[in-house]
Order: sequence, then C-alpha cells, then structure tokens
Amino acid sequence: MNELFSLKGRTALITGGSRGIGRMIAEGFLRQGARVYISARKAAACDQTAAELSALGTCMSLPADVSTVEGARMLVAAYAAHEDQLDILVNNAGAAWGAPFDEFPESGWDKVVDLNLKTPFFLTQALHGHLRKAGQSRVAKVINIASIDGVSVNPQETYSYAASKAGLIHLTRRMALHLAKDNIAVTAIAPGAFASEMNKDARDHATEVSARIPAGRIGTTEDMAGAAIYLASRAGDYVVGSTLVVDGGVTHARG
Repeated sequence: MNELFSLKGRTALITGGSRGIGRMIAEGFLRQGARVYISARKAAACDQTAAELSALGTCMSLPADVSTVEGARMLVAAYAAHEDQLDILVNNAGAAWGAPFDEFPESGWDKVVDLNLKTPFFLTQALHGHLRKAGQSRVAKVINIASIDGVSVNPQETYSYAASKAGLIHLTRRMALHLAKDNIAVTAIAPGAFASEMNKDARDHATEVSARIPAGRIGTTEDMAGAAIYLASRAGDYVVGSTLVVDGGVTHARG
C-alpha cells in the first residue's frame, strides 16, 4: 500500500505543461518520483517552467506546437530522442473561444476543436508504440484533460469549447476500449474552476467565483495533482474510460 500512489521509475509527458493545470500536474508527478517532460508552444516559457520544476526532480522541456498532426509528430520525435517508452501521457494542451451565436467564426471553431479534440487522438496514436512498450511491464496511462463544460452546460457562449470537451470525454471511452488490450488505461479529468491563463475569472476573481462553488473555493494545485496522481499511479490501474470530475460540486449545482 505504501507504493500505491508512487510514480517512481515512471516517465510522463504533459502537453501544455508550462502553466496552469499542466504545471500543477507536472509538479505533482515530480513530487511522486516521476521523470517528467513538459511541452508547450512557447519555448521560452516551457524552458523556464522546466528549469523551475527541476528543483523537484528531473523535468525536461520539449517545446512544440501540437495543434497540427505534424507538430504532434515532431514532439514524439523529440521525446523519442530521450526515451524508448512512455508510462504516462497527459493530453492537456487546449484552447477556448467565446463569441455570440450569430457571430461565432469558423476560425474560433477550428482552432479549438483541432487542439482540444483532434490533437489528443493523433498524439496518442503517434505515441502508441511507446505506451505499448511501457505496458509490457505495468499499466501505461493516457489522461485526457477535459472540462466540466463537456459534462454540463455553461451559460457562456463557448460553443466549440463545450463541444470539443464533450467529444473528448466520449473519445476517452472509445480509445480506452481499444487500448486496454495493450495494457494502456485511458481516462479523463474534467476540471472545474482552477486559476489559469484560460480561466482568468478563477485566477483574477477567485472570491467571486468561489461564491458559486458548493465547496466554497476554487481548485488548488494539490486538488489537480492529487486527481492526476491517482489515475497515473497503481491506484488507478482499474479505472478505464472514466472521467473524474474535479470541480467542488459545480456540475451538481448546475442541475
């Protein structure tokens, strides 16, 4: 039982790992003993975060723009230069877009759906061999970062974001059934309000946002790291295709 939540000896790749939820997960994985690779579109930010997190353990920066299939494959090539297998993939890189229904642009649809829904599929596909090799000795993990907006309806007009996250939750189930035979467990996390560049309300107006959350506060690094560590470790080996909602009760309050 002492090793149930340990990640010692495991490798992890986290997209969108330079800030927000990705950084929270990276920090948690490092504290549990994993060797962590983070990726982000902005090289300077990715390098800086990796340097800061290296105080906790081995954390390496692999800057890449994974919004295209070509970019995802370039990230895989960069990772393969360091490792021949992958224990944990966290598909966290994402985007959001809000606009009134009658004005919602195609660009706001394509950018969000490509990064939030297409990228997790094709990056996992490109890393299948690395995950399968890790699965020969223990359950490898793919964790997709969805959103509570894919579970229940947010009144904000973020059409492509909500659709992409709902699609990612269902894609998680479909991928999980296929990859289970390779000893790869695919799951998802649906976060609520966590302070990040994407969720500026939670970051800049935490007190106001907290008033709408049954738990009375926004999420912390420990909340997100704990959920991800559970799914990534031995403790989560029998969780297949499920989405863990981490939102302080918001989805229930929405009805």
